[in-house]
Amino acid sequence: MEIRGPRPLPARREEIELRTEDELRLVGELALPESRDPVATLVTLHPLPTAGGFMDSHILRKAAARLPALADLAVLRFNSRGTSSPRGRSEGAFDGGGAERHDVAAAMAFVRARGLPRPWLVGWSFGTELALKYGRSHDIEGVILLSPPLHRATEAEVAAWAHDERQVVVLVPELDDYLRPAEAIARFAAIPHARLIAVDGGRHLWVGETQTRRVLDEIVAAVNPSALPLAREWPAS
Repeated sequence: MEIRGPRPLPARREEIELRTEDELRLVGELALPESRDPVATLVTLHPLPTAGGFMDSHILRKAAARLPALADLAVLRFNSRGTSSPRGRSEGAFDGGGAERHDVAAAMAFVRARGLPRPWLVGWSFGTELALKYGRSHDIEGVILLSPPLHRATEAEVAAWAHDERQVVVLVPELDDYLRPAEAIARFAAIPHARLIAVDGGRHLWVGETQTRRVLDEIVAAVNPSALPLAREWPAS
């Protein structure tokens, strides 16, 4: 079977709840390799909920569907405050990236409580703003930023990563609606060790199997490169 679309590969999947410091209940899912311990953990931060972003936004859903089986990764997805999906609605109200710092902290507290290894923050669009603004406060190996708009993260918050040795991987679509490669090079120049990857033909929403595979390949290249190349058929040969 060719691996395409959202069809999930084998994994241990668990509906979870996160509790924030300001006493909200957030709903989510943890996906783990079916029969092995994970080698690393992706803590995913979804796109803007007021524009339709949620834990099931397709790249994050496909990461959870495929990467536990293909790359031995744990994938944590959750709805930030006030966000709904088929999994349910997280309590609270969207705060434009302010109070969402508590949501990031709740996810990281869950990772610690479960003893999940080598956490990375993987943000997409609005989620990249949360990763940049709050990721440095947590015990992570790095951040992976998909289609960063840089609307909410300030110049100072971006530049603060220059003094942090943890990895910063930035995927910028050639045809992005908000931040294209040339501007991204200038905006991220404050982080000398940032690895900026311009994706030819890419768009902000990463629509289509070709773009999905490129994004997942780049995530795995950063987090568990020994799993490359990712299988394109299941069962994997």
